[in-house]
Amino acid sequence: MIEFQNVSYEHQKGNGVNNLCFKIDDGEFTFLIGPTGSGKTTLMRLVYFDIIPQTGSVIVNEYSSEKMSNRKIPKARQSIGMVFQDYKLLKDRNLFENTALPLHVLGFPVNEIPERVEETLELVGLDGKDKHFPHELSGGEQQRACLARAIIKEPDLLLADEPTGNLDPVASFELVRLLETIHETGTTVLMASHNYNLIKGRGHPILELKEGILRGN
Repeated sequence: MIEFQNVSYEHQKGNGVNNLCFKIDDGEFTFLIGPTGSGKTTLMRLVYFDIIPQTGSVIVNEYSSEKMSNRKIPKARQSIGMVFQDYKLLKDRNLFENTALPLHVLGFPVNEIPERVEETLELVGLDGKDKHFPHELSGGEQQRACLARAIIKEPDLLLADEPTGNLDPVASFELVRLLETIHETGTTVLMASHNYNLIKGRGHPILELKEGILRGN
């Protein structure tokens, strides 16, 4: 599902990643661990084709960064769901509208959208809140809303970049368990976190980044 071949990317301020080599197989749940500034978000952006490596090659679901063009990026992202730490929900749209947005973008038949939204909100524990606006939801609920928006298109790969960063311990645990439930449906999951205590002992592979380098590389 994901392969990095000698991938490096340096930002103007110096942070980034250096000579990353790893593979994540289809159907795996992998944790990406490391302190703030270690390169986790850079790695995630490379997987999402938000940035293209300066050297090396990123391959995601058979799409290669070496053959990537601006025209191909939206198609490559159709099979990728992205969960951000800061939610990125549209404040002027209610939960139903925020969740349905990817389906409108992908051109789903309008009559199929309500049922799909209802099923997705139920899966993430937000059924009955479809008319609520983001400011009417708790932090944990907003993060689950972001997750609903990411999975409604049934992606092959789900990326979660520090999704528990703004949540309390109970909400953080519940979100990780929810990601595991989604993984059990066959979705490949890559979750970044700086909180080792949250992810240890869960039986999933762990990639550890330090100063842009994978530990052990």
